[in-house]
Amino acid sequence: MKYVTGIGGIFFKANDPEKLGEWYRKHLGLDVEEYGGVTFREGAAAGVLPKRQAYTVWSPFAADTDYFAPSEKPFMINFRVTDLDALLAQLRQEGVEVNEQTQKSEFGYFGWIMDPEGNRIELWEPPEVSDASP
Repeated sequence: MKYVTGIGGIFFKANDPEKLGEWYRKHLGLDVEEYGGVTFREGAAAGVLPKRQAYTVWSPFAADTDYFAPSEKPFMINFRVTDLDALLAQLRQEGVEVNEQTQKSEFGYFGWIMDPEGNRIELWEPPEVSDASP
């Protein structure tokens, strides 16, 4: 079964996330939102809504963030997945280092693993789109 459906986000450490976000807004035209990142929504320009709220996020984090821990790398990749529970179970069976914590929120369902080089990978199952969504 195919689990990964795309890149959910690019997250990286920055010495001054606000200043860097402003640079990207000014020079590349990114629509940096109040939270400090950019959300690229699939189908939004064409007015087409997918079954799930699939989008890609670009977001600088404070240089001293511990969100990427236990990785010491200055970045984290987020992959969109179709069935987080099944994928985490499979990865555990394969001997992959899986964080026992998962997190559910209005943004979806999240889990984390570590790759063999110590990179933290975030796995994200986007929430389903409700009929009330625009």
